[in-house]
Amino acid sequence: MPKTKRAPSAARKLFGERLRAERRAKGLTLEDVGEAADIAWNYVAQVERGERNIGIDNMAALADALDVSLASLLAR
Repeated sequence: MPKTKRAPSAARKLFGERLRAERRAKGLTLEDVGEAADIAWNYVAQVERGERNIGIDNMAALADALDVSLASLLAR
């Protein structure tokens, strides 16, 4: 049975959009956030674009790197 690529969920897109908005509002680069979260900057870029199905631990690390609550990055 072939696997089909599932489209990104609304929650994944929302998280990425909020992450990018917070990062830019704070004047941080992808590298800054990646270093603070101990996550590769290109992974952070993929998360922002909604391309990665990110796990909760990495979500929390990125929220901490931006000094915001995880809930604020997920709230609609």
